[in-house]
Parts: sequence; structure tokens; C-alpha cells
Amino acid sequence: MISKYFTPYIYCFLFLLALSISTVASANQYADSVYTIRTIVLDAGHGGDKPGARGSSSLEKNLALQVTLKLGKAIEAAIPGVKVYYTRTTDVDVELYKRIELANSKRADLFISIHCNSVPAKLAKRITGTETFVSGFSRLGEQDAAFRENADILLEENYEDNYQGFDPKDPESYIVFSLMKNQYRDQSIRLASFIQGEYVKSGRPDRGVQELSLAVLARAGMPAVLTEIGFISHPSEEAYMKSEKGQAEIVKNLLDAIKAYKRQVER
Repeated sequence: MISKYFTPYIYCFLFLLALSISTVASANQYADSVYTIRTIVLDAGHGGDKPGARGSSSLEKNLALQVTLKLGKAIEAAIPGVKVYYTRTTDVDVELYKRIELANSKRADLFISIHCNSVPAKLAKRITGTETFVSGFSRLGEQDAAFRENADILLEENYEDNYQGFDPKDPESYIVFSLMKNQYRDQSIRLASFIQGEYVKSGRPDRGVQELSLAVLARAGMPAVLTEIGFISHPSEEAYMKSEKGQAEIVKNLLDAIKAYKRQVER
């Protein structure tokens, strides 16, 4: 017979044990929801009356869309059980805040935005390569890319309301986005690193993984990256991105990076 003096301690122990089991179960359930890749949202940069960067014979919005649609088909064919959604499938304009809203509403596990890079004409023949961005703070001397990618905001109606007073022309305004802590920063950097690693395997110049204050990534409720697949301002890179071979290689790079990331986080 158990002494009455120990009874309260037994009840306390049983309560703590039940709480512990419940906590572990909840943690495992949460881990499943976080580390199982089931839904991916792909975002083709720009669109409609916002063409993005211009090459000698192509527009960023068109190249980004072509690669995005091919990547979506490749993902669904190669990774059973993964559903792909698109922020756009035609040449239409989608406000930046609505792109990430779609990903959040679909409870996406990954968000990948596809763009082409550009530099002024005097640098066009010298600058090549790929780079991938995650949401973060841009130092004042490193905001050119952020200014370029956020410039579409100024063409949206009511952009002051949609972005809570953020002004993409004002360097100090970028502090707003730096304060939006992205809890998925580490996972985003990991995915971005896999992407850059795959580009390198194909012989592409590596400009690395960088953090920028980007409107399209700021409120992401999942690992999210923006990848620049090449410089549309460089003649040979533009030709590469326009070609079937080049697009197929870019799609393979991105697909292999997603598969590697998925294997690692689901391990």
C-alpha cells in the first residue's frame, strides 16, 4: 500500500509525465508540419506593365515566367506528393505583397521567386553570374539590388497603405523591413546555399548568398528566397537564359537544390 504522504507526489509525477508526453507529441507534430515539404509556391518576377530588367532582345518578366513554369512541371514530375502553386502563369501584374500573401494562404513550405539580374550598360560586358537573396537587412552601400527589385511598388495603387508607409526610394525606410524578423532566416539561407551550389556545378559564376530588404520576402511565413538566374544585361548570359538548353540547365539546378534541401530537412 502506498503511503498517504506520497500520494500528492505521485499525482504530481503523473501530471508532469502526461504533460511531458503531450509536449513531445506536440513538438513532433510541429516538426512534421515544418520539415515535410508538401507545398511550394513559385513566383515569376515582375509581369504585365512591370517588365523588370531589359536585355538587348528580351525582358526579365518573360524569361522569369518561362523558367518558373518549367520548374513547376519538373518539381511535380520529380517529387511525388509535392503541390506547386504559382503567383502568376501569364503576363500579368501581381502586386508584391499579394505574392507572399498567396504563399502564406497556401501554407507553403517553400517560396522561390525567380528573377534576372542587370547592371548599367558601362558594366554590362563585365558582370556575370548568379546570386540568391534572403530577407534581411541591407547596409546602405549594398542596396542597389533592393532598390531595383522593390521599384515596382511605386507603380502600385495605394502602395503607402499596402506596405505600411514603406518608401522604396528612401534608404532609411529599409529599416522597416529589417525589423520584420524572419524566423525562417536560417532555413532560407540553407536553401539559397543549395541553389548557389547547384549553379556552381554547372559552371556558373557564383556571386553568393546575400541578405536584402526585399518586399516580396519580408512577410514570408516559410523559408523564402529570391534567385537571380543570370544577368540579362550581359549578351552571352541573356542568350543562355533565352535558350532551351540554358533554361533546362537552370531548371535542373533549382530542382536539384530543392531535392537536396528536402532530403536534409526531412531526415
